[in-house]
Amino acid sequence: MMGNQTSQSELILLGLSDLKDFQVPVFLLILLIYVATLVGNLLIIFLVASDLHLQTPMYLFLGNLSVLDILIPSVSSSQFFFAICTGKNQISYSSCITQVFFFTWFASTESSILTVMSFDRYVAICHPLQYRTMINTHVCVQIAFFLWVYRFIFILLHTLCLLRLAFPDPATIPGLFCELYQMIQLSCSDTFLNYLLFYLESIILGVTSFLVTFLSYVYIFKTILKITLKDGRRKAYSTCSSHLTVVFIFYGAGFFNYFQLKTKDFLAGRMISVFYTVITPLLNPIIYSLRNNDLKGALRKTLSRISSTP
Repeated sequence: MMGNQTSQSELILLGLSDLKDFQVPVFLLILLIYVATLVGNLLIIFLVASDLHLQTPMYLFLGNLSVLDILIPSVSSSQFFFAICTGKNQISYSSCITQVFFFTWFASTESSILTVMSFDRYVAICHPLQYRTMINTHVCVQIAFFLWVYRFIFILLHTLCLLRLAFPDPATIPGLFCELYQMIQLSCSDTFLNYLLFYLESIILGVTSFLVTFLSYVYIFKTILKITLKDGRRKAYSTCSSHLTVVFIFYGAGFFNYFQLKTKDFLAGRMISVFYTVITPLLNPIIYSLRNNDLKGALRKTLSRISSTP
């Protein structure tokens, strides 16, 4: 019956239940990527916390980014791992709502952190003399704390509005985990308020993030082009190239993930979802490790200390 409340029943996560032959290989692949993601991001967190030379605003933001890159795949993959190991693809209504809340909170906070990192690079390159007074460690901690709390409150509002919806029984979610937009689509109640909040937040967050990032890099590249020395230009470019690459991957994957939710190609949608939630968090530490001399130097010093320890 379409009016049944799923608070008294369970939801069904499609996952890979319709692809029996691929379940084990995909499970092992995602598990391997997840472990590599944990190792890579924990390494960055350790380096930022232990190396005094990395106790700067940019690397404190990077530490926040690594924390989020651990939390996002942990939330999105947990039910998938459980389903493969137990053979059960049911998820309780409360667990699904909890997954929606935490995944949306962490993903939107990462978007905000990336935006602030763009402004940080703008100030560092375009106004280097004022950088330490405008953005210091104390200001960085306050900004990061504000972003986490602000996103928490906004996503909590989303979740509370989601709780008032009714769903068909049984309700099948065509994905690997519970997502906010899919839950709204699935509901058989009046979802006007939910869509209003979703698009309002998407427009405000998307437009603000785009403008801050775009304008920051317009001024950054204008400043870099004015640098006459090749070494100076290369150094300035290297300080922002890693972040810009991560921004393109994050928003590109998010863009495709959002539009696949509107399609009926569930297999392609699940592959894009895996890339967005599992592979992207793995790429971030790889990109920063390969293209950032400070991190590579801190890693070499750490390995040197370990190897010299009797």
